Amino acid sequence: MIIGAGPAGIFAALELAKAKQLSVLLLEKGPEAHDRHCPAKKAGCIGCDPCAILTGWGGAGAFSDGKLTLTTDFGGFLGEHLDKEVVEALIKNVDRTYLDYGAPATLFGDDKKAVTRLWKEAASAGLSLVPARIRHLGTENCLEIVKRMRTALQDRVDVLPRTVAKHILAKDGRVIGVRTEDDTDYYAKYVIAAPGREGAHWMCAEAERLGLELLGNPVDIGVRVEVPAVIMEHFTDTVYEAKLIYHSRTFDDQVRSFCMCPHGEVVVENNGGLITVNGHSFRNQRTNNTNFALLVSKRFTHPFKQPLAYGKYIASLANMLGGGVLVQRLGDLQSGRRSTEKRMAKGLVQPTLKEATPGDLSLVLPYRHLINILEMLEAMDRIIPGVNSRNTLLYGVEVKFYSSRLQLNKALESQIHNLFAAGDGAGLTRGLTQASASGMYVGREILRREGMLKGA
Repeated sequence: MIIGAGPAGIFAALELAKAKQLSVLLLEKGPEAHDRHCPAKKAGCIGCDPCAILTGWGGAGAFSDGKLTLTTDFGGFLGEHLDKEVVEALIKNVDRTYLDYGAPATLFGDDKKAVTRLWKEAASAGLSLVPARIRHLGTENCLEIVKRMRTALQDRVDVLPRTVAKHILAKDGRVIGVRTEDDTDYYAKYVIAAPGREGAHWMCAEAERLGLELLGNPVDIGVRVEVPAVIMEHFTDTVYEAKLIYHSRTFDDQVRSFCMCPHGEVVVENNGGLITVNGHSFRNQRTNNTNFALLVSKRFTHPFKQPLAYGKYIASLANMLGGGVLVQRLGDLQSGRRSTEKRMAKGLVQPTLKEATPGDLSLVLPYRHLINILEMLEAMDRIIPGVNSRNTLLYGVEVKFYSSRLQLNKALESQIHNLFAAGDGAGLTRGLTQASASGMYVGREILRREGMLKGA
C-alpha cells in the first residue's frame, strides 16, 4: 500500500508495477488525474477542502513550477541516509523517467564558464551560489506528465482517489495496513507513507501515536518576492533558478532563495485552511515578473518540538490580518508603514496575485525573520541591481511544512518493520527530484525484499 499519489508515491508505484506478482493499492485524498483543476484561476481561492493545488494525483508536484534540480546538494536529506553515489544514480534515473514521460530536453546550468562567473559575482556579495543543472518542466506540463504516468499504471496499480488515510495499522512491531477515514481497514505486507507536504501534519501525528521517533528539521518561514523579470535575466537565463544562500550579519541565520519562477506568477495554497503563498512558472506563458521565495531556516532545540505548529501560527497571523495572503511594497516596509491600494498602484511592479491584500508584514513576521530577509535583499542587490528597490513586492507568508522528519534506517524504513516513508510529507525531501528519488528507492527496496529485483 502507498499513502499519497504525489511524486514519491507515483515513483514507488512505477517501480512496484514492474513486478506483476505484486498487488499494489494507492490511497489519495484528492481527485484522480483527469479531475484535477484549481478554481482560483477564474474565481480566486475558494478554500477547497482538500486544496485543489496540493492534493490529487500528482500531489503538489502536478501544479508546481516543475523544476528537476539534478544535484545532491539541495532538495532534501536523502544524502543523510544513502551514499552520495546512490543518490546521484537515483537522480539520473528519475530524470530519465521524466524524459520518458514527456519532459523537455532543455537543461539549464550546463555552461560551466557562465556558472563560474555567476558564482564569483555572488561570492563578492557574501552570497553562496549553489550550482545545479535544472530541467524545467513548466506548470502546464507537470499535470500532463503525471497523467501519462497514471495511464501507464492503469492496469497494474489499484488507485482509490478521494480516500483519506486515518491511521497506519501495526501489530507486534510490524505494519499490517491502513485504516481510512470511513473506518475501512486495508491490509498489506508493506506500507509506504508518502503523504506530501499537505499531509506533513498528519504524518507527525501518526508518528507520535505509533511511538516513532521524529527528528527536527529547520523551520523555513519567509516571503515570496516579485520583481521585474528583466532584472533577473542575467541569472535566470543561465541557471534558471539562482539558488543563493546568505548568513545574516545580525543573527548569523541562514537565508536562502527558493523556487525561482522566471516570468512566472504568484499563487496561493490552502494548507488545511491556512492560506500560504507559492510560485509557478509556465514554459509557454510568460508574465513580465519573476518571483522567488526568501526563506529563513531556523532550527529549534529542546524543549521545543512543534516546528509545524510554529509555522502554522505565523501563517495564521497573515490570514487574520488580510483574510489570506498579504502583499507589501518593500519601500513601505522599509519606511515602517503598511501598503494600501493607493500606494500599490504607484508601484512599478504590478502584482500577479490579484487577490493578495495590501498590508504590513512587520505585524506578521518575527523581527528576526524580517531583519534576515532585508539583509538578504541588500546582498542580492549588489549582484542583481533592482532587487532591493522600493517597488519590489513581498508576499507573505511562505512556509514549508516539512519540518519534522521520521527516524529512518538506510532502507528508508521506520522503526516499525516494513513501514517505509518517502517524500516531503515525511520531512525526507524538499522538492520534486528527491521526492521522486525517495519513492523510487523504496519501491526497489520492497522488490529486493521480495526477491524480484534483478541482480538482487
